[in-house]
Amino acid sequence: MHSLLFSGVLDLPWWGCVLVALALTHVTIASVTIFLHRHQAHRALELHPAVSHFFRFWLWLTTGMVTKQWAAVHRKHHAKCETPDDPHSPQVYGLRRVLWGGVALYAREASNKETLARYGHGTPDDWIERRLYTRHQVLGIVLMGVIDMALFGVLPGALMLLTQIAWIPFWAAGVVNGIGHYWGYRNWPAADASTNLFPIGIVIGGEELHNNHHAFPTSAKLSSKWYEFDIGWLYIRTLQALGLARVKHLAPRPRMVAPRDTIDLDTVQAVIRHHYDVLSSYTRSLKTTCAREFGRLRDQSPQQARALRGVKRWLGKDERALGEPGQAQLLAALSASHALATMYAMRRELTVLWARSGATGEQLVHRLQDWCERAEDSGIAALADFSARLRSYA
Repeated sequence: MHSLLFSGVLDLPWWGCVLVALALTHVTIASVTIFLHRHQAHRALELHPAVSHFFRFWLWLTTGMVTKQWAAVHRKHHAKCETPDDPHSPQVYGLRRVLWGGVALYAREASNKETLARYGHGTPDDWIERRLYTRHQVLGIVLMGVIDMALFGVLPGALMLLTQIAWIPFWAAGVVNGIGHYWGYRNWPAADASTNLFPIGIVIGGEELHNNHHAFPTSAKLSSKWYEFDIGWLYIRTLQALGLARVKHLAPRPRMVAPRDTIDLDTVQAVIRHHYDVLSSYTRSLKTTCAREFGRLRDQSPQQARALRGVKRWLGKDERALGEPGQAQLLAALSASHALATMYAMRRELTVLWARSGATGEQLVHRLQDWCERAEDSGIAALADFSARLRSYA
């Protein structure tokens, strides 16, 4: 009886079973991030049919997830992010509910026929998808359980199966959808609350870099800074080298030239195309100016200097996301510093450039030229420097 419970075809020690369980769950993570997320939901890459079907089969075995449901729920999350229609926003439902109950939120939205009809287009709809993967979702998990118990013993196999079943609901539905919209660092001032959880994306296949993804959702590569690592991208590059994948989209990289004297339509288009880079650079200029103003006012007007204390963290965020205390602190800081107030107001003007409007190309050129001229005439060094940067986008 003891042998039957603890030994299977592969008589591994306990630590061997742990390593195998981690390896199996990592294959599942790779399947989610490469196949479901980057390939199916966002069409960032194409996969060879054999690779694509392996991922579908593996996900059926280990999670029972249906491709159409996953893609539809995720696409709706992007379309309705941080609104009451977002399927799993911690800004709406609270962090605790998404972190620990994210799988229930996902299941509720996955059963919404309207969501599937509107957002589930382009996903597999062949015979095996309709007759097996979608119709018999639990069968795959049962089959995986039988295999685990036969190979590793009844008790170790059952524990490994439970680990495989819980892995995606916790890490993807809970951690990424919950903490990834609540806590972390941000490279890009995306309109939502997305954050990067950690710069080394291994445990969740690169999904740790969630703010990068929301800034550039159709990019097959989730890392964007030199210190970030996306293991999912490493796997994609390996598949590409073997002729089993083709990358379709990557985040745009700005090209800079010598500052132009006159703004033209090409400059405007480059600024709009790289507006996340523009906003990120502008936020750094705002924070540098805030630090300088604090140093200047600390001796001249300690009371005004106190208004600037701690406000740097709010400068890169949308005012609507600050809440009343943050908005009050920001308003006090802007009242204390003319330079900071001017830069903050001109930041609002700059964002209008890429907002949806009926402006013609000629009007956009005029707006950017006028912005740059006023920045250079403001007497604020940071604004003049930033105007030169805007004139350099190509």
